Amino acid sequence: MSERAALTRLTGSGSGECGQGDCPNVYRTATGSFLVQGEASDAFDPPAGEGLVEIPECVLREAVRALGW
Repeated sequence: MSERAALTRLTGSGSGECGQGDCPNVYRTATGSFLVQGEASDAFDPPAGEGLVEIPECVLREAVRALGW
């Protein structure tokens, strides 16, 4: 997995639920994929090597705005 310093943070600019805090967030990797940080969810058991996180809609909206989509 990418080192955190190599990630572009798309959320957490102060308009989300945690403001400048460290949760929840969306990051973009150098290869163009995304990492999502949020509260662990137990909605169902994902396949081995995968995990589920839950993030508020406002965080996704902030990430979309940051990307200019």
